[in-house]
Amino acid sequence: MVFYGRRKFCSYCIKKLYSENHYFDKYFLFVKSYNDLSMYILILSLSLLLGNLTLFPSLKRYIGKPSLSSLNIWRHLWPSLVLFIPPIATQVYLVLNKTMLGLMNSVQASGYFDQSDKMIKMVLAIVTATGTVMLPHVANAFAKGQHEKTKSYLYTSFSFVTAVSVPMAFGLAAVAPKFVPLFFTSKFNNVIPIMIIESAVILLIAWSNAIGTQYLLPTKQTNSYIFSVVIGAIVNLVANIPLILVLGAVGAAIATVLSELSVTIYQLWVIRKQVSYRMLFNDTFKYLLSGIIMFVIVTFFDRWLSQEWIFLIFEVVIGIVVYVAFLFAFRVKILKKAKYLFK
Repeated sequence: MVFYGRRKFCSYCIKKLYSENHYFDKYFLFVKSYNDLSMYILILSLSLLLGNLTLFPSLKRYIGKPSLSSLNIWRHLWPSLVLFIPPIATQVYLVLNKTMLGLMNSVQASGYFDQSDKMIKMVLAIVTATGTVMLPHVANAFAKGQHEKTKSYLYTSFSFVTAVSVPMAFGLAAVAPKFVPLFFTSKFNNVIPIMIIESAVILLIAWSNAIGTQYLLPTKQTNSYIFSVVIGAIVNLVANIPLILVLGAVGAAIATVLSELSVTIYQLWVIRKQVSYRMLFNDTFKYLLSGIIMFVIVTFFDRWLSQEWIFLIFEVVIGIVVYVAFLFAFRVKILKKAKYLFK
């Protein structure tokens, strides 16, 4: 049922793009109409597979031929299965939004939400990448009993992801009215309010990633991390029903924000006796204030400038300059650390 819904949605999006003319024919080699859905799915699948396969040749420099007798597969099986629960729960409420929208509203509404969600997740890839980098460092410090160093890593990482995610969230919300018509065409203008609302999850997921992936997991608090993700899935399911019935795709975006907010709040509650909130949220107000000022200025330009790519780029550059300028004006501590790293 879910697979059928996805096929129907993809077919709708492709049909929407090519229904009136064949302007894109000269740019695309294989996908030229909604009848090419199977080719579209094959291209997406193969590109992901080939991308991962290119990583294997470099492994021989770091690992040798494994000894099957010393792998201790059964000892690691249960911990691996436990860590498999969060991705399952996350995928449930990621797919749940689109599926429930398709069943309770329309396939078109599901398509609008999916386009917004893709843009949000693409931006989030930059923010959540710090989790992969920081996890081994935190785990190593914790294993050596360096608990203060472990907390220091969390404070620094939390400040960094906040500094990066705030301009992304406010910036995407500010340029959405111009970005959506340019990128998706005017037929997808319904994506604009969805993207503006859902941009809030960029900051929330950045925080939950810093706490969950970069602190709870390496400090052996896996159960708390799993429970936070399960709470998010439950909140998403419960909130989806009334919000989708009343507001459609916009309601699904609000439910997504509420679910991510519940995950972040629970994780903050779990670590309340382990860390200092004052240190954790140090300079957060400065980041938010800089982001709000940037949002106001970019929104002003967005309303007065015409819908052209050159003006969209101009707005992005203006947003970056304004945000960084106010960070310097507020003298946030992360800039000193960044200056030290560059040196």
